[in-house]
Amino acid sequence: MYTIYGIKNCSTMKKAFTLLDELGIEYTFHDYKKSGIDANTLQQWVDTLGLDIVMNRKGTTWRGLSEAEQAEANTVAGALELMQGKTSAIKRPILSDGKGTLICGFNEDEYRKLA
Repeated sequence: MYTIYGIKNCSTMKKAFTLLDELGIEYTFHDYKKSGIDANTLQQWVDTLGLDIVMNRKGTTWRGLSEAEQAEANTVAGALELMQGKTSAIKRPILSDGKGTLICGFNEDEYRKLA
């Protein structure tokens, strides 16, 4: 069983849900806008994928930060704190099997390999 992490009203998330359903892949949805995200999970994602993959530096949340806040978020500790406080700063979706497989962002080819 997979867990897909993200924000419900995101167009990329909707594409991911549609494809997972089409492929018959069972999943649960973790809306980190409503449920938050714990520091250990974020740390595991950063350790596995790297900060540059997990942190969303293209979105409006990032652009709305001051230069000082952006500089602080360039450290792992600062980035983890930012992503926990402003979950929109996490790229989405993140798909996890709970055993080490992580796919960050919507990648149709990678999703199809799971079926």
